[in-house]
Amino acid sequence: MKRVDVVYSLITDPFKTKVLAVKNADRASWSPPGGAVELNETLDQAAIREVKEETGLEVKVHGIVAINECKFEDINEHVIFYTFRAEIVGGEEQIIRPDEISEIAWLDIEQADEFMPYYKGGFKNLIHGNESMYFNEGRKVLQI
Repeated sequence: MKRVDVVYSLITDPFKTKVLAVKNADRASWSPPGGAVELNETLDQAAIREVKEETGLEVKVHGIVAINECKFEDINEHVIFYTFRAEIVGGEEQIIRPDEISEIAWLDIEQADEFMPYYKGGFKNLIHGNESMYFNEGRKVLQI
């Protein structure tokens, strides 16, 4: 099986009552902004890039709030999903790639759980729960 890393960004409104979501045009399904990590890209770089490409917003990512995985046997892929907590630091909300994203919406927590049932305990648990520190150590050469 091919290993694929995917990143998502959990972005909430200031009151933590709504979650930013995108509707994927090809599957008509909702998800937090995100996508596959590209070659030579770190997880945090991918999360920042994907939010910009899908929503027009610039974000700062923080810790990881969830790690999910799934083996898609029909396409022979083992996917690891990393969900970062993120905050908006700039940009303007807009659909930049209409062939990929058909809609951007701020969903109430209950609606987010209904449309995106991927997280054990739901979005309330992600928003108010613990996060694991993420630290990009950059590139290193191991001296052996």
